[in-house]
Amino acid sequence: MLRCAFVLTLSFFLECSGNSEIPPNIVFILADDLGWDDVSFHGSRQVPTPNIDALASDGIILDNYYVHTLCSPSRGALMTGKHPIQIGLQRGVIMPAQPSGLGLKEKLLPEYLNTLGYKSHMVGKWHLGMCAEEYTPMHRGFESHFGFYQGCESYTTHMCGNSGLDFWLNEEPDHSAGGQYSTSLFTAKAEQLLAEHDTASPMFLYLAHQAVHVGNQDQKFYAPDKYTDKLSFISDDRRRQMAGMLTALDESVGKVTKALHAKGMLENTIIVFSSDNGAPHIGNSDHTVGSNFPLRGGKPSIWEGGSRVPAFVWSPLFKKSGYISKQLMHISDWLPTLLQAAGYDTSALPTNLYGVSQWQTLQENGPSPRDSVLYNVIAGCKDKSWALRVGDMKLLRAQGKSKKNAGWYQPFSSDILSQPKSRDPAIISVVPAELLQSQVTPILRELGRGEKSSSTEHRIDCGAPPAGVVYNCIGMDKPCLFNITADPCEYHNLANDMPEIA
Repeated sequence: MLRCAFVLTLSFFLECSGNSEIPPNIVFILADDLGWDDVSFHGSRQVPTPNIDALASDGIILDNYYVHTLCSPSRGALMTGKHPIQIGLQRGVIMPAQPSGLGLKEKLLPEYLNTLGYKSHMVGKWHLGMCAEEYTPMHRGFESHFGFYQGCESYTTHMCGNSGLDFWLNEEPDHSAGGQYSTSLFTAKAEQLLAEHDTASPMFLYLAHQAVHVGNQDQKFYAPDKYTDKLSFISDDRRRQMAGMLTALDESVGKVTKALHAKGMLENTIIVFSSDNGAPHIGNSDHTVGSNFPLRGGKPSIWEGGSRVPAFVWSPLFKKSGYISKQLMHISDWLPTLLQAAGYDTSALPTNLYGVSQWQTLQENGPSPRDSVLYNVIAGCKDKSWALRVGDMKLLRAQGKSKKNAGWYQPFSSDILSQPKSRDPAIISVVPAELLQSQVTPILRELGRGEKSSSTEHRIDCGAPPAGVVYNCIGMDKPCLFNITADPCEYHNLANDMPEIA
């Protein structure tokens, strides 16, 4: 929970944008497999996320923000400013024994920032290659790394499948972490790095959490009792454990923000929060119980639920904040955006970047320099899926995994069609009012906002799916067309009605 002293300071700096000769500190918090409906600033009423909500409400909620549908591609786009199809990551994730990684000729975000005097540190999940040491974080611009290299592992043993320990402190195996919860470990390391930082230099902290990705097969969902004890109203144990994992993630956001304040860095800091892709549903190989509802599909599909994710950016340096940004934005945009904020000459960036700077757009809630987003293009034998959004309109062809993940799924459901009225109360149980009041409302009230207002909470409500909607784009020989602004749930295929647009 955020403390009064922090909140008062936060409110002050929101009114008085700090000017500093030192470039802004940058803290990028990346969640893993967090679904659209798993944060309460999107209207979820099952798991309170008070610290995430507090920053989102006073920052800028990114409503039309897109990532890739899988872990490694999104992380590669973030680090390079390029689309995954430009760096060979569009087809899938980097596997543990795969003899490759993010290309060594690519210049990464921390390497750019280091030229401006930044001290760059990474905490958490890398997943961009480990077949040779030159692919790992400390050879890609980070002066320290505490975390793991591969895609997933146990939250307490830190073993990745049958491949052994995957937990590192500055390139050395860390056996001391055994039995300790990874979210807590990553939070403590982030707090330590902030406390020890020499504020004469700006800091880039990349905090890539394991949460809320599933763990190993023997421990898919796990959170310590202190996070799950208040969630007894969720009857399904797996969903309750996942909610505890999310509660720990939210606590981490609050602790890191307080650590910034304690160090006197908060007034000159940009905090970005994003998921790397949408939540996979229970029928997916990742076995999650997250929720993208009512968006269609999930990880690893090209439907909205696969790549339109919860995200916000917060900073006292913005001229305008406390609003919902409707502008198109892609995860690759962060590299030029953050570099411009740091004072880098963006005209010197490679001309083939897919990302565009959104710094001026975010400053004033102005028009986006981006009018289109390419979701993905796969040209495989069994999967030739692709999707492109231009303005309001989205054209796609769903095959392979996108065909298998084409429904509207409630949490912990493999049903391809889940209507809001049929939600199982045992699974979609709403947080009790007293818990909501004790955890969420006081923080927002201390920020001077009282109850959450409609201007800083975005809930998508498309109504009940029309009859036969599940077949509106499956097994068709021609692409489908949707107006994502009017129809974010992708109910109405307009390809026959608007052939000229298609």
